[in-house]
Amino acid sequence: MAFYPLQIAGLVLGFLGMVGTLATTLLPQWRVSAFIGSNIIVFERLWEGLWMNCIQQARVRLQCKFYTSLLALPPVLETARALMCVAVALSLIALLIGICGMKQIQCATSNERIKAYLLGTSGVLFILTGIFVLIPVCWTANIIIRDFYDPAVHVGQKRELGAALFLGWASSAVLFIGGGLLCGFCYCNKKKKWHRYPAPTYSVPHTDKRRRVTVLSKTSSSYV
Repeated sequence: MAFYPLQIAGLVLGFLGMVGTLATTLLPQWRVSAFIGSNIIVFERLWEGLWMNCIQQARVRLQCKFYTSLLALPPVLETARALMCVAVALSLIALLIGICGMKQIQCATSNERIKAYLLGTSGVLFILTGIFVLIPVCWTANIIIRDFYDPAVHVGQKRELGAALFLGWASSAVLFIGGGLLCGFCYCNKKKKWHRYPAPTYSVPHTDKRRRVTVLSKTSSSYV
């Protein structure tokens, strides 16, 4: 199977994207407190994530609390939770399928064509995972920016972009690149097999009429 470094790079990037997706899901720094005033002394920082809120006091003490009520959460947060959980599950499935499609792994099959299709499927799932990560991250960032520049929102309720959002964007980019490499490997492998084994051409069997007539004449003369 050719292009072996290509599939290795795709799976490594897919694994990094899966780790980044899991970290983005668990980190509480989706929305952080915004300091708009001129006071340079800050005693508290607020972090809001998908699963908990955290308060850091004087950069020393950190207190976190999980959301107690699931029904009291806003629809945006519930949707972001669901999409990120689906993204983590898809990235894990894509990684397992990609490992089964490796050349040295014989757990699934030894057919190179099937392994190439497995790697292509893994690449598609990685790209789909990047889309699932990108939707809640961009949606949350859009809400934060909209509320930040809205004069009707109180200053204490304004938030800024947290580190988890930037990690989500980076993870999506890594997933897109890794999935693209695996899909490219599947396409290149399929194209190579097509050129190596061209379609067979069928020809009409040719018979020598003169030889057949000579043999028939000799046979008929032998009986006379």
